[in-house]
Amino acid sequence: MSATPDDATLQAMAARLGGLLHDRHHRLVTAESCTGGWIAKAMTDIAGCSDWFDCGLAAYSYEAKQALLGVSLQTLETHGAVSRETAIEMVSGALVNSGASIAVAVTGIAGPGGGSDDKPVGTVWIAWKRRGDYARAQIHHFVGDREAVRRQTVAAALHGLEATLD
Repeated sequence: MSATPDDATLQAMAARLGGLLHDRHHRLVTAESCTGGWIAKAMTDIAGCSDWFDCGLAAYSYEAKQALLGVSLQTLETHGAVSRETAIEMVSGALVNSGASIAVAVTGIAGPGGGSDDKPVGTVWIAWKRRGDYARAQIHHFVGDREAVRRQTVAAALHGLEATLD
């Protein structure tokens, strides 16, 4: 996913994923940091989403990640909010705290500030998990302004959810 997806592309991806979730009798939960609920919005823009969308959580602060998603303070202090470890704890916590059967979690640096040498703007970790399975996480280094990073994150998250269903 190198190009920044437009609204029509994100809508088409969400509609296709919604159909798959419905057909396979899954319910989705999202745990979002850098996208602020955009993945949940894309999914709930689809008519009939109440059949397969459980809930979405936008958790930016350490406190919210701990309270709502069960991310440990030790993980946050050792690895930071933008890390594989945090993304995996977020996606696992989303499943624990919902009635969903599949989850996605995103945490990253959308910019324009907040980046560092180790974690530059555009660094995003995405994790996916089906209930009863192991989580998988992937790092991305997106380019562009804040909106471009967020759009690319949403697209990558939706694409990974589709792969997780297979």
